[in-house]
Amino acid sequence: MNRRLVFYRAGQLLVLEAMLLILPLIVSLIYGEMICVKAFALTMVIAAVPGLALSFVLRPKTRVFFAKEGFALVSLAWILMSLVGALPYVISGEINSYIDALFETVSGLTTTGATILTDVESMSRGLLFWRSFTHWIGGMGVLVLMMAIIPGNSGRGIHIMRAEMAGPIIGKIVPKIKDTTRILYIIYFCLTALEIILLLAGGMPVFDSVVYSLGTAGTGGFGIKADSIESYSPYVQWVITAFMLLFSVNFNLYYLLILRRFKTFVTNRELWCFGAVVLISAAIIGVSIYPLYNSVGDAARHAFFQVASISSTTGYSTADFDRWPQIAKGVIFLLMFMGGCAGSTAGGLKVSRVMLLFKQMKKEFRRMLHPRSVAVVKLEGKAVDDETLRSVSIYFSVYIVLIALTFIIICVDGFDFQTNLTAAVSCVNNVGPGFGAVGPAFGYSEYSDISTIVLTIAMLLGRLEIYPLILASDPRIWTKGSRKAARP
Repeated sequence: MNRRLVFYRAGQLLVLEAMLLILPLIVSLIYGEMICVKAFALTMVIAAVPGLALSFVLRPKTRVFFAKEGFALVSLAWILMSLVGALPYVISGEINSYIDALFETVSGLTTTGATILTDVESMSRGLLFWRSFTHWIGGMGVLVLMMAIIPGNSGRGIHIMRAEMAGPIIGKIVPKIKDTTRILYIIYFCLTALEIILLLAGGMPVFDSVVYSLGTAGTGGFGIKADSIESYSPYVQWVITAFMLLFSVNFNLYYLLILRRFKTFVTNRELWCFGAVVLISAAIIGVSIYPLYNSVGDAARHAFFQVASISSTTGYSTADFDRWPQIAKGVIFLLMFMGGCAGSTAGGLKVSRVMLLFKQMKKEFRRMLHPRSVAVVKLEGKAVDDETLRSVSIYFSVYIVLIALTFIIICVDGFDFQTNLTAAVSCVNNVGPGFGAVGPAFGYSEYSDISTIVLTIAMLLGRLEIYPLILASDPRIWTKGSRKAARP
């Protein structure tokens, strides 16, 4: 393990976070929120001083990453970003408990959107912007952002992308990893800017348009109104619906569109599967809630919005879906698990991983009937090797255990079964709202400090897809032993 390299990059990340805090500081200045200005300024100093010290003192001799360094840096980076990012809430006095502030920050960076705030509309504009901006930062990954904008971040950066970006298979879209990250962020920025323009065209205020676009882009779900999106016009709701789905698509496909490789785009199996799930789910929910609205248009709008919100793991709402019929709630609960496509900003298991799980099941059933047959599992027309299939199976097993452990531990708070189960599922899958006491009309403020910490850890584990944090917690990964096992 090259610990010097890991802490050197961690120092760079702290400096980057200090720079990112300039934006909410400017927002606070615009709205005359001097307490928040001081909070952001002090946090910038707290981040920049140790960050600069680590960057200058720990200059490594080699800057080549291996798997060990990738897992260690990703885990350390997300923890540091969260610990520092929580400070403005506490320093400003708008969140008194540091544990609650940390929960809110982790929820933002992991794009979960779960909140402990009971009166979001009383928050200062600067902190509301920071909440949603953390969604945008965490959507593509904090280290992917660092690789895209900081010079010299190269050397097998694919290990960082594999540890931080979601999905069973991560690859480069161009030969150089730095160019890949830049292309992804250009697409990300352009889609965000386009949404802001369309929301402004619908009469949405500038601040609201920016905040909700940042939340949609990161598929996070933090808003600035107690009723989320409900009070906005149908036009605004349809625009946000469309962009929640767009940000749930693999960003590599958008690059294929730029290259005019239309056939590869339209024949993508994961995209078709995701689209089919969205359409079928929206149809079932739309039919079930029609009696509540007595309007095809309203039922369709609410159904598509909520399906897009949950399947993308954004978590916005146009209605309290906890009051909907049981069949609608059942579909929403299942959507919490699947999530969006691999290579997107959405959370959950990912459509490609679910596809591989079902293909594995089919393969095993066929093997039982025909023991001598040779079945090959394919994804997007390419054979998937046994190692990838094994990792998908193991990941799913660990994923279920994580949900179960989270659920059991938070049950000590005495909430009902529905509340605790959906809270655990929602946090692990980075969805945000659940049912019962954590439904769209409520939040997570009633949980004890212990449960809040557990749910915070669950969000981090879910966003980083479990392995990086678990591996980084093993003391052996931090030793200076041989790297042979970590070589690609």
